[in-house]
Amino acid sequence: MRTAPFGKSGPAVPVIGQGTWYIDEARHDDAVKALRHGIDLGLTHIDTAEMYGSGAAEEVIADAIAGRRDEVFLVSKVLPYNASRQGTIAACEESLARLATDHLDCYLIHWRGQHPLEDTFDALEELKVAGKIKSYGVSNFDVDDLEEAHELVGDGKLACNQVLYHLGQRAIEHAVLPWCADNGVAVVAYSPFGHDAFPGPRHKGWETLQTVALKHSATERQIALAFLTRGSGVLTIPKAATTDHVTDNAGAGRITLDADDLAAIDAAFPKGRKPGHLPML
Repeated sequence: MRTAPFGKSGPAVPVIGQGTWYIDEARHDDAVKALRHGIDLGLTHIDTAEMYGSGAAEEVIADAIAGRRDEVFLVSKVLPYNASRQGTIAACEESLARLATDHLDCYLIHWRGQHPLEDTFDALEELKVAGKIKSYGVSNFDVDDLEEAHELVGDGKLACNQVLYHLGQRAIEHAVLPWCADNGVAVVAYSPFGHDAFPGPRHKGWETLQTVALKHSATERQIALAFLTRGSGVLTIPKAATTDHVTDNAGAGRITLDADDLAAIDAAFPKGRKPGHLPML
């Protein structure tokens, strides 16, 4: 499994992780089995949030990582309306309780809200000093937000920016991804297959995906994940609620695309013009 640094001074983390949005809607035992299977295959980066199922996804994860917490790089997120100084601390404590752990490896601001960033980052620093979190980062931050956050916390403090990124939505490549690369901030791609919108046989780029997949004895989804994680410092967190899907996702971590592959996929799924605002789900 290929790895990437999680921030300027963070640990090496598998480029393919496990997302958990809507995982609580699957049969509980199946979801737990899938997550544990992922850990077995090296997908040790598990991402969640208090928003997912109003905490239910964190409870699924608690069962999946029971007895295996030390194997996992665990990330959760605070909702914007909870992100006051005291609200952030309280939200983190509640997530820790649901996850049945005493610390998070990283804690993120889910997206920017009305609370001053300075107050939220003060809380994150307090949580870090207390050992409740090992690092912190952001999600759905555009370059202007990243600049402000960087100014507030200082160089090397932001571990990651988690953003929407898939073959049909490459907006982050215009400015967000280069900014993160220049500042040592990991990029974590969520919804890497699109939100129920992965290209199919009717898509003009499908033949390209098929051709590259055959070349690497891989699936089209594996090629998509390999393309998204082609750059240094880019990771992704596809959700999978079955062991078969987890196995398929894990296979992407062994694939390295060559220049011809990258050029073909880039042409089939162009990044398009820079949008006026950062896309998010």
